[in-house]
Amino acid sequence: MAKATEKRVKRAKKEESGSESEDNDAIAQEILDTTKSDNEEEEPKKSSKNYTSVEVDESEEQTKTFKDLGVIDSICETCEELKFTKPTPIQAQSIPYALEGRDIIGLAQTGSGKTAAFAIPVLQSLYENPQPLYCVVLAPTRELAYQISETFEALGSAMGLRTAVVVGGMNMMTQAVALSKKPHVIVATPGRLVDHLENTKGFSLRTLKFLVMDEADRLLDMEFGPSLDKILKVIPRQRNTYLFSATMTSKVEKLQRASLVDPVRVAVSTKYQTADNLLQYMVFCPFKHKDTHLVYLVSENAGNSMIIFARTKSDTQRISLLLRNLGYGAIPLHGDLSQTARLGALNKFKSGSRNILIATDVASRGLDIPAVDLVINYDIPSDSKSYIHRVGRTARAGRAGKSVALVSQYDLELYLRIEGALGKKLDSYPLESEAVMLFSERVAEASRAAIQEMKGEDGTKKRSKFDKKRRRDEMDIGEQ
Repeated sequence: MAKATEKRVKRAKKEESGSESEDNDAIAQEILDTTKSDNEEEEPKKSSKNYTSVEVDESEEQTKTFKDLGVIDSICETCEELKFTKPTPIQAQSIPYALEGRDIIGLAQTGSGKTAAFAIPVLQSLYENPQPLYCVVLAPTRELAYQISETFEALGSAMGLRTAVVVGGMNMMTQAVALSKKPHVIVATPGRLVDHLENTKGFSLRTLKFLVMDEADRLLDMEFGPSLDKILKVIPRQRNTYLFSATMTSKVEKLQRASLVDPVRVAVSTKYQTADNLLQYMVFCPFKHKDTHLVYLVSENAGNSMIIFARTKSDTQRISLLLRNLGYGAIPLHGDLSQTARLGALNKFKSGSRNILIATDVASRGLDIPAVDLVINYDIPSDSKSYIHRVGRTARAGRAGKSVALVSQYDLELYLRIEGALGKKLDSYPLESEAVMLFSERVAEASRAAIQEMKGEDGTKKRSKFDKKRRRDEMDIGEQ
């Protein structure tokens, strides 16, 4: 801790002596370099190690409690109320170092408990030194930002924690009002936070004590580098920084060098297993023919119960309409549906009146979805745990099951990560390209009709042939 504190003091002195601009120029170069080339190697170059490293196996059983890690009683009690019975490996290894005041590099997948791993140290520090605008958490997507905010609010409920979510696509003025109330924790996407730093009167982060960058590899892949640079320029150099990422790519390595001081690197190795009676396949297909391959798979497995997983609510709805237009009993399950509508959709699937469920990961969590014959990953999940969770919907209780992943040219990196976590390559699904492409014309027409329905356009003439294929009560419009 003394070494980290000494380095921070040196940084603070540089600010006072006017040499901050030189440091900021260096930071700018580091961050902007991360987005310069798409051909940059994925793994960092071998270099002199500038951090303490801790490796931990996720499969190891944790015997420590949160109290053993140094967490204060009030937060421990909240953890118990939230059913956080034992720390996860990433929590057990990173929290003690964070409570000592060290910067943290956490390498762990989504679903490993990493949000609590950085939220608990921030909240404990805030409890001991309460002040507004204490922490900023940067996330690559709106959905993740809201999830992080919910975790902070749950863990900080006994403290009267105030949070604000600042993301794109939402009203700037409403967000400015929320920021004017001086929240303790701001969860933001980088671009929108920069918008407020540059345009919202009276808003600054001069008193910031903690910066957290979650899913840093995705932040950089989405070209947030320039925004990260602007943020790092205007926040105090004397702060704690936590950087969490699924992988330590060369881009993340540069970001770490530019923003962290004497960090501890905690890496959680993941070993995942799937059921022995699960047959796992992949289909490599161009993105433009993804729908056609999906319909071919559905046709090949007609009569079987299946779940199709999509990444977005919009795709979930679109695929459902596409399949209905082709005469299949498909029903969507996504976050825009009310809980009643979600349960209604699930009951139709359970009863067999619909044999195809199209779902997002978020919508399917916590619902009692029965075992199915086939799982299709229309979109490759961003982490291995989600993949295991998805394919685990089939091949249950000794029954045989099958899963197929549709892999486009844009999914290769995610797919290879999952293969690496599984420790094996998936077999190619047996199909004939000519047979697949026989569906292309019908799929294109049904897809156009689905998009028109989503836009609320008339399109009656173009959809009339599909309307003859299904009754109005099969549309389930009332549930959406």
